Amino acid sequence: MKDKQVRVRFAPSPTGPLHIGGIRTALYNYLFARKNKGVMVLRIEDTDQNRSMPGTEEYIMKSLEWCGIRFDEGVREGGPYGPYRQSERKSLYEQYAMKLIEKGHAYYAFDTAEELEQMRKRQEAGGFKLTGYNQQSRLEMKNSLTLDKEDVQQRINNCEKYVIRIRIPENEEIKVFDEVRNWVNVDSSTMDDKVLFKSDGMPTYHLANVVDDHMMKITNVIRGEEWLPSLPLHALLYKYLGWENEMPDFAHLPLLLKPDGKGKLSKRDGDRLGFPVFPLQWKDPKTGEIYSGYRESGYFPEAFVNILVFLGWNPGTEQELFTMEELIDAFTLERVGKSGSRFDPEKAKWFNHQYLIGKSNAELATQYEKILKKKKIEISVAYVEKVVGLIKERANFVSDFWEQSKFFFIAPEDYEEKLVKKKWKENTPDILRDISAMLMDISDFSRDSIEKTVKDYIEEKELGMGQVMIALRLCLVGSGMGPDLFAIMELLGKKEVIQRVQRGIENIGG
Repeated sequence: MKDKQVRVRFAPSPTGPLHIGGIRTALYNYLFARKNKGVMVLRIEDTDQNRSMPGTEEYIMKSLEWCGIRFDEGVREGGPYGPYRQSERKSLYEQYAMKLIEKGHAYYAFDTAEELEQMRKRQEAGGFKLTGYNQQSRLEMKNSLTLDKEDVQQRINNCEKYVIRIRIPENEEIKVFDEVRNWVNVDSSTMDDKVLFKSDGMPTYHLANVVDDHMMKITNVIRGEEWLPSLPLHALLYKYLGWENEMPDFAHLPLLLKPDGKGKLSKRDGDRLGFPVFPLQWKDPKTGEIYSGYRESGYFPEAFVNILVFLGWNPGTEQELFTMEELIDAFTLERVGKSGSRFDPEKAKWFNHQYLIGKSNAELATQYEKILKKKKIEISVAYVEKVVGLIKERANFVSDFWEQSKFFFIAPEDYEEKLVKKKWKENTPDILRDISAMLMDISDFSRDSIEKTVKDYIEEKELGMGQVMIALRLCLVGSGMGPDLFAIMELLGKKEVIQRVQRGIENIGG
């Protein structure tokens, strides 16, 4: 496989919105493909028609686009190994199921749901360690291993429903190498005879997945840990179909864990725990329930990518912020860990904060203007850019800007009561009147001039810096929050500052 062009695939099932674990799998595939100058394929695995959900396929594609993950071949791009939607490849799979039967590696099973249930109850009652349709139980069931050929053919001719199951070998050690976990060894006696072809004429994931990967010349399968138990089965299918020497290299990624590390992060954990688990907002077409998304929660796509890449991989350096190009250059499967990776919502916010403060004031102001317009605040772009420059260090999201900066647009109507009680003294109004008078005389109302004037006054009067500065901040902001006070004063302008100080004296008392 090493001398062939690298070909990887991301193969989601359209049975629901794409979880961040799925996006991480797509990202690792993308990074691996680009690092190795390979091909990235998007295949939609929609063999489970009953569970397919309207709108999911479009949602998957939009999510991947938002993250900057691009495909070379797929349902939209086309390519030499299409179609890339499994439901459109339906006619391909049965021939391979029949080939397995011909070679004695699979068999017809005619058991009804009731008969399967009775089998399970017998196994439970007998205290069997290994349950399911396996090497022992298959000899007691209604299948082409226990029925004579004429009976089997008659049932098929009569259109009796059947499935095709793989015939797992007895007492065989199945050994497969995994790029993340090294050698995986499984005793065949612990495996079930999985269904490969269903009674509705559709293949199961196992058969379709192996057939498609072979026909699409996939060289590397990078997927989630939940598929690790299927690895021995897939290895057998490659062997039985005569493709053993063309089997792709496998890598199974570690689980994404809940923030407390206890259990796999599920699709329903996000809103319950206060953070999204989907890249984009999702509305369930059946229930109408809405689930939050990273995009709608204010995350930048490049921050989201950085959040995901560190959930299972590390670069071996102290660097935490990467462009997509830098990730492509740094990524290797050798640095993917085996242990589950705990999702940290606070670290996710930190990543977004880093990208936010790295963006230009002009870009952020454009986004902030949308919020201001909804609040019917019309003001110059230049002013908004200056505001953004002062407060972006204090925000994780653009949606935080209003709470951090509303005093730049509207004068405070209320004053933080606790701070007033603690810092507003009997002589505070007189001090503020003196400062207002001096501010009025400043011709160059710049930050440095304001600072010199106020600090010279404080020093001359031998006053406490905290008392004066907090009183001024209360008048201008309404609370003890906000960036550098003198920068606030410069941006508000002389007239507005003096008006707010006077209003503060009147409203708070003095």
